[in-house]
Amino acid sequence: MKRCFPIFLSVFMLSACVGQYELLLRSPDAELKYKKALEYFDAKKYSKAFDLFDAVVLVNRGTQRDDSVQYYYGMSQYYMSDYVMAESTFEQFAMVFPRSPFTEKVRFLRVDCLYQMTYRWELDQLPSQRALAVIQEFLYDYPSSGYVEFCNTMKNDLQERLERKAVEAAKIYYIMEDYRAASYALRGVLRDNPDNRYREEVLYYTVAANYKYAFNSLPFRQRERYLQVIDAYYNFITEFPESKYINELEGYFKRAQKATNRNTEATPVTPSE
Repeated sequence: MKRCFPIFLSVFMLSACVGQYELLLRSPDAELKYKKALEYFDAKKYSKAFDLFDAVVLVNRGTQRDDSVQYYYGMSQYYMSDYVMAESTFEQFAMVFPRSPFTEKVRFLRVDCLYQMTYRWELDQLPSQRALAVIQEFLYDYPSSGYVEFCNTMKNDLQERLERKAVEAAKIYYIMEDYRAASYALRGVLRDNPDNRYREEVLYYTVAANYKYAFNSLPFRQRERYLQVIDAYYNFITEFPESKYINELEGYFKRAQKATNRNTEATPVTPSE
């Protein structure tokens, strides 16, 4: 019995605690609910805090406490990792309370919610594009915010995913041996974003795709297409003279020169992106 008594006591206390919380939820005392919700929030018991804040949201609508209740309501969702609902709450908060002392933090946390809902580069990047748009809005409205560094880190990561997605999508044509489509798609990547961080790789595949397209063309089409190989090669080597791809591309270049009877002294034609 002595060994069992602590177990019985714990069960009893737990039952009493649960009972008190249920009574609190049913209570008509909104002031008490708000006070206890803050206590649960400070104790990091976010699920219980959320339920209590949810119970007093309507009661406090339009009062001086309205923005505080909405703020902690959204923060509880955020700390529960319910980013979808938290983002929606934060978005509404920023529209309703643009001058609240909580607004800057709320707008940043909305950015973080959207960031948490993005996917790896291989998957759909529409959430990344939405997050980037909201990041840009935040940086425009709060250029001196303490959250700027965090926003720029998220922005850089999301842009990297979009850039890689674009490159890999273009490379699919190369893998499928549709070299004409590959060349067109690769040029489109740089046309849409000249500063793509994978620019070297894009230009490499552009040379390779053009060469293989020319090589597999009918004889009477080859000369003009080998000229495009030479142009693409010069475009590449001008920007990346020390590239790891140089040896391979020089091979394409020399074979293209031989096929077109152009010597190494010829003036290169640099294509526009």
